[in-house]
Amino acid sequence: MLDTYRKLETPESIDLDIRIAGPLVRALAFLLDTLIRFVIHIGVSVSLVIFGDVGMAATLIFTFALEWFYPVLFEVLLNGQTPGKMAMGIAVVNDDNTPVGWSASIVRNFLRVVDFLPMGYITGLVTITLNRDFKRVGDLAAGTVVIYREKKIPAPQLPETRAAPPPVALNLQEQRAVLGFAERQQSLTPERRAELANHLQPVLHRQDQPAVEYLFRIASWLRGGR
Repeated sequence: MLDTYRKLETPESIDLDIRIAGPLVRALAFLLDTLIRFVIHIGVSVSLVIFGDVGMAATLIFTFALEWFYPVLFEVLLNGQTPGKMAMGIAVVNDDNTPVGWSASIVRNFLRVVDFLPMGYITGLVTITLNRDFKRVGDLAAGTVVIYREKKIPAPQLPETRAAPPPVALNLQEQRAVLGFAERQQSLTPERRAELANHLQPVLHRQDQPAVEYLFRIASWLRGGR
């Protein structure tokens, strides 16, 4: 139960590592979503109260739709994340790590009423603690699981330069070294960049800043620049 990492194998025999979200972070996400729904409810109620009985009826209908379909719409349309889940960095997916669909989201959210029984979300909490994937009743029925959504790290930017092919053929390790040099250029002093580039003087036939700039051009070519 302490290890929340799971390994999934795709039909293409590719292993995917996912990290299961625990009860605390899910509870915080739920509280955030509850607060958002409450604010929306107050705003709509105040706007419709001037219409008397018709406004009250419209408020009740809107409250019902907001309570039950708020999580469904966000989970399906925003890649498994309500605003609360997005703030906590978690998301709902199917057991095989595919995006959750309408039917699964409806089942897991409409069964929240079971999780609330007999009061205070007791059934949901008990169910979560009794299975290794922290699934509540709705997740068990829908075949879903809540995981941490890893933040996408943008590719490091290379210096703006005209691409040039390397003077000799490079193996994979050498290509990675050149790309790593260009991607880390912001963290290196000009002197350190020149020192590293000068090690390749027999191949590049350049020294100091011209050698550095040539390596940047090669890195751009390796990235697909032309």
